[in-house]
Amino acid sequence: MSTRRTALAALAAVPLAAAVAGPAAARPARDTGRTLFIAGDSTAAQKYVDAKPETGWGMALPFFLADRVRVANHAVNGRSSKSFLDEGRLEPILAAIRPGDLLLVQFAHNDEKSADPTRYTEPWSTYQDCLRRYLDGARAKGARPVLATSVERRKFDASGNALPTHGDYPAAMRALADEEGVALLDIQALSLALWQQLGVEETKVYFNWTATEQDNTHANPPGAIAVARLVAAELLRTRVLPARDVRRLGDEIDELSAVWASRLTWLSGTTPA
Repeated sequence: MSTRRTALAALAAVPLAAAVAGPAAARPARDTGRTLFIAGDSTAAQKYVDAKPETGWGMALPFFLADRVRVANHAVNGRSSKSFLDEGRLEPILAAIRPGDLLLVQFAHNDEKSADPTRYTEPWSTYQDCLRRYLDGARAKGARPVLATSVERRKFDASGNALPTHGDYPAAMRALADEEGVALLDIQALSLALWQQLGVEETKVYFNWTATEQDNTHANPPGAIAVARLVAAELLRTRVLPARDVRRLGDEIDELSAVWASRLTWLSGTTPA
């Protein structure tokens, strides 16, 4: 088995085993299906044909969820927890969300941009304040909010160590999740560990590296599939979803296969700026 498959299997196996072990994991909150809404940035967003092969992990998440769990991906390129709210993008989610649905929130990449007052938030104050608005909105509708730390960028030091790039934002989100009693998907820690196991060169095939671009922030299809698997595994580990609603985690999925990439869909038109 390759280094890539070994790394992915190791990261997926622990959450899977832990979640399946408990009897509560086998009992869904309801049997009629639910919708998982995503509020986030470009790393999760649905892409359009002009951006191909750039791929958001939200595009691949349905691969790992049962058909009765619908994914409504509202993530948009370039948004922070603040600008998403200021542009009124939470309102359509709250208008559509129903009791028993899920609201998965992932922001930080653009919250970090201190030179842009329309997007910048401070980790331990305004960032947490903005996140609370998503939590409160979902709860008011009888839905369950879920926080996800941001997927890591591809960055290594001269010794080949994968480096964290999100500063205090992941810690601030973890603290808020603990304070609010909200499930936390620690995608930052898991993706950093995955990039470390894959190494400097092999990680390039998971990011949007093309003949004209070397993008160490956004995924291509293999990267989106790999990160979506981490998200699904965390949804299972934290018992946000029962075992019956998560699939393929135990499969030896070759995310580099063209067959897997062919299942992804880029929408016609232009990716929102």
